[in-house]
Amino acid sequence: MELAELLKNLEQSSKSSANAEDEYLADIDVSDEYVDLKSNIHDRLTKIIDLSLLEDIEESRLRREINKATETVLAEGDLAVMPLNAKERSRLLREIENEVIGLGPLESLMQDPSVSDILVNSYKSVYVERYGKIESTRVRFKDNDHLMRIIEKIVSAVGRRIDEISPMVDARLADGSRVNVIIPPLALDGPCLSIRRFSVDPLTLKDLVLLKTITPVLGELLTSIVKARLNVLISGGTGSGKTTLLNVMSQFISPAERIVTIEDSAELQLKQDHVVRLETRPPNIEGKGQITQRNLVRNSLRMRPDRIIVGEVRGAEAVDMLQAMNTGHDGSLTTVHANTPVDALMRIETMVNMAGFNLPSTYIKKFISSAIDVVVQVERLVDGSRKLVSLQEITGMEGSVITMQEILSFEQRGVNEEGIVLGQFRGHGVRPKFFERFKKSGISIPQELFDME
Repeated sequence: MELAELLKNLEQSSKSSANAEDEYLADIDVSDEYVDLKSNIHDRLTKIIDLSLLEDIEESRLRREINKATETVLAEGDLAVMPLNAKERSRLLREIENEVIGLGPLESLMQDPSVSDILVNSYKSVYVERYGKIESTRVRFKDNDHLMRIIEKIVSAVGRRIDEISPMVDARLADGSRVNVIIPPLALDGPCLSIRRFSVDPLTLKDLVLLKTITPVLGELLTSIVKARLNVLISGGTGSGKTTLLNVMSQFISPAERIVTIEDSAELQLKQDHVVRLETRPPNIEGKGQITQRNLVRNSLRMRPDRIIVGEVRGAEAVDMLQAMNTGHDGSLTTVHANTPVDALMRIETMVNMAGFNLPSTYIKKFISSAIDVVVQVERLVDGSRKLVSLQEITGMEGSVITMQEILSFEQRGVNEEGIVLGQFRGHGVRPKFFERFKKSGISIPQELFDME
C-alpha cells in the first residue's frame, strides 16, 4: 500500500506540473502578428543593448534591465503594437527576456520538469515527449532564421560551429542536456533540433521501483550484480531508459573504487567522489584533432581503473571494452542499442569486425561470451512506461553459438481501457552460474527470488 501511495503521489505531482505548463502553452497567442511583434522588439533590443556584456551581469539584474529596455521600446510608439492586456503584456516581457538570454520559444519547455525530449521538426512544428509519449505543442518560431539564431546560440556556447560545411552538430547545454542539430542541405524542410533533457536529480533504485520499471526484489538482484563485479551489458532502443538504468546501477559501486567513465556526450551522473569523466572530441574545422571512444578506452587502461563505464558502445571501441573486461577490469558497465539480448550480442560482434581485425566469427563470439556476464534488456512499452523486460546470463558457447539463460522477465498480458500495459515480472526457476560469484563476494540472495510469480 505504501508503494502504491508513493507512486500515486509522484504521478499526481508530475501531472500537475505538466498540466500547468499545458495551460500556459495553450494560452499563448501564436498568431503571426504576435510573433512579428516579438521579433521586432528583439531586433530593436539588439541595437540598443551590447549583447557581449550580458555574460558578466547577474541573471536577475539582467532580466530587470531587459524588462526596462523592452518597456522603453514599447513606449516609443513606432512599433505596430497589437492590443495587449496586463497578462499578455507580462507574458510578452517574459518571452522577450527568454529571447535575449535564453532559448527563446523553447525556454518554457526547458523549465517544464515533465518534458524529457524536445523535438523541433521545423520552425512551426515543435513536439515534446512526456511520460514516454510524443505530443505536439503550440510553440513556434517566426521563421527558419529565428530558429537558426537559437541554434547558433546553443552551438557557439560550446565552441562549435554549424554551417553548410558542417551541417551536423552534437552539443551540450549548460545544464547538461544533450543537443543534436542538423540543417540544410541535409535537412530538406529547414533546421531540425533535438534536445534530450538532463535530469538535475538522477533517479534512484527506489524511483525505478515506484515507476514500476523493476520490482524491489529485482532491484536487490541488480544491486548484487554490481557489488559482485559482474560485467553488464544494458541493451534497449532509443529512449528505453538504458542510461537511466546504468546511472542507477552505478550507484552501488563502492566509493573506494576508482571509476573511469567514457562517453560521446556526458550524461552519466555518478555520485562517487573517485570518478574520472572522459568525453570524446569531434574533429575541428580542418578535420583534425578527433578523439574517439576507442582512443579513450585504450587510454583508460593506463589510468589504473577499478571499473570502466562506457556510456554506449557503437563502434570499434567494443574491442577495447571487451579486452578490458577480459583482463582484470571486472564490474564494467556499458549500453548498446538493440531490440533483444541476442541482437545486442550480434551488434557487439559486428562492432568488433568494424575494428578491422578480420578475426573468425567463432573466436569473436568466444571473446564476447568470456567478457560479458549479464545482459539486461530494457524497453519502452506502448503506454510510454519503461520496463526491464529481460535479464539473461551468458553461460558460454555451444559450438559456434553463444548460449544464454533467462533468469527473470516481464510478461505482458495486454492493455487495459486506459491504455496502461498489464503484466508481471516472473522468474524462470533457473539458478544462475553467477551465484558462485555472489558467494565469494559474501552476497546472499534467496533462491526463491528466481521462482517468483
